[in-house]
Amino acid sequence: MSNAVSPFSSVKLPAALVQQAREAAQPQRRSVAGQIEYWATLGRIADETGLTVQEAREAIALYDARHRAGASGTSDESLDAIEARFLAAESSGRLAQAVRDTVLSNRQKVAPARRAA
Repeated sequence: MSNAVSPFSSVKLPAALVQQAREAAQPQRRSVAGQIEYWATLGRIADETGLTVQEAREAIALYDARHRAGASGTSDESLDAIEARFLAAESSGRLAQAVRDTVLSNRQKVAPARRAA
């Protein structure tokens, strides 16, 4: 038998939550685990920064878009590699900066619309 430590852990979740994740994951082409990880990432960003969920989503999308623009063209990235990138961006402050940039951009887009109304 192998004594190797797995990078994964099992947790018990309510069946209703797993079903909701399954339904939300399908159109996004995510696994159930990937959907729950996505929700956890959104929640963590929202909790730590005070952003709304929508602002957190936009920040993640902006961060991913910027990374893809500078990436070497590899699209077959493992979950471990994605998590490592996320953690590196979080610890270096790049993720927080992407969040701030997105929020500032959104506020600048909303301000003219409010003045026009």
